[in-house]
Amino acid sequence: MNKYSKLLMNTIIFGIATFSSKLMVFLLMPLYTRLLTPEDYGIMDIIVNTCNLLIPLIFVSIHEAVIRYALDKSVRKSDVLTVGLTTCFKGFLVFLPFSFLFKLSESLGDYTFLIYMYVVSACLRAVCSQFTRGIGYIKLYAWDGIIATFTVVIFNLIFMLGFKMGVKGYILSVILSNFISVLFLAITGKLGRFLNFGGTSAKLRRQMIRYSLPLIPTTIFWWVMNVSDRYIVNAFQGPYDTGIYSAAYKIPTIITLLSAVFTQAWQLSAVSEYENEGKEKFYSKIFGFLQAVIFPVASGIIMLVKPFTMLLVAESYYDAYNYTPVLICAVIFSCFATFYSSFYMASKNNDMSLVTTLIGAIMNIVLNFAFIPKWGPQGAAIATLISYFTVFIMRAVDTKRFVKMKIDINNMALNFIAIGLQVTASILSVKNNWLVQILLCIFVVMLNFKTLVFALISFIEMKKRKGK
Repeated sequence: MNKYSKLLMNTIIFGIATFSSKLMVFLLMPLYTRLLTPEDYGIMDIIVNTCNLLIPLIFVSIHEAVIRYALDKSVRKSDVLTVGLTTCFKGFLVFLPFSFLFKLSESLGDYTFLIYMYVVSACLRAVCSQFTRGIGYIKLYAWDGIIATFTVVIFNLIFMLGFKMGVKGYILSVILSNFISVLFLAITGKLGRFLNFGGTSAKLRRQMIRYSLPLIPTTIFWWVMNVSDRYIVNAFQGPYDTGIYSAAYKIPTIITLLSAVFTQAWQLSAVSEYENEGKEKFYSKIFGFLQAVIFPVASGIIMLVKPFTMLLVAESYYDAYNYTPVLICAVIFSCFATFYSSFYMASKNNDMSLVTTLIGAIMNIVLNFAFIPKWGPQGAAIATLISYFTVFIMRAVDTKRFVKMKIDINNMALNFIAIGLQVTASILSVKNNWLVQILLCIFVVMLNFKTLVFALISFIEMKKRKGK
């Protein structure tokens, strides 16, 4: 299969899984914001993000090494999965005594057991799902995404709506869904045949750990850029503003989901094409296409941010739309930075991925403490935007060591200027804001229309040549 066709087909498969499932959760936002007060929503958000911080720390980001080495044709797949799972089980034992420290927290103490089980179940699912993706079971991986999210929704309705369990009901829903996902992958994918009980290659084990170790601080620092603002908002402004700000993040999630779908497929192509001639041309075209999709989508969401917010959240959360436009702009840079991180993955060189993320995280924390006391949640959004922009620029410059991509700087600059004007007009509520938003959105679509049409025509031509 042609490399472009393969990337497109993988993207479509991941897209069906992600959007058919995640859209279901996204549409449950009105339910969450009506069953949970802004204070409860803020606590739930902090618990989930605390668990997401612990996962790479306790389990040494082993799931990242699992997918990278599962893609390596020279490595025994049974060794890869066995190393991943044994590392997980060792992490379970190490984490158990330390988990009781959460009892010392006034806000998290009642959730100690649920936090432990959330981390354990999420790690097991990450290893199994990434291994499945790495060995080429793309459709199975996609089905798992659909089933996992469907079960979360069902358990949400049971525990939150039926038993009125609130935050605990949500966390329990995720835990049960993760375990069901592990069973589904193990049975359907017959993962048992990939376990090597006779012992694994010590060399591979060292290579996988060496690959994943730099990703621990990288993931933590990326988490800092994603989440630390909510902790600092909570410290300065209180749980109410934290809940409002957390709700503001949900609409930019549309762009994050779009990028995540593409990234899942792109990582496979980036690794498989890394040693081939003409990779620069391939990478450049794909990045151009990514821009042509992300910019118009972001522009359209900013244009409709107020009605989207009123549709998706309860009335007590309506203030969230004030912070969403800046966060949408921040997410654009996050998507581009993630695209460039694939080159570190392909080259098995994660050192500068760590350095760039560290700088972004430090900048994020410093700016949060500087901006939040002055501007509240809006200051947190601006700090996030600046941090992601910095990481993107650093990675774009640094990865020239691996891949010399050609980027249309003028087109990118015009897109950013137009979207920047949209964000400014939205925040300031300028006169005739709706007209300004429509005109700027049309401008962004026109800027990227040619690239999208060219990509579509190229794909159709490839299909015709393949048919002949």
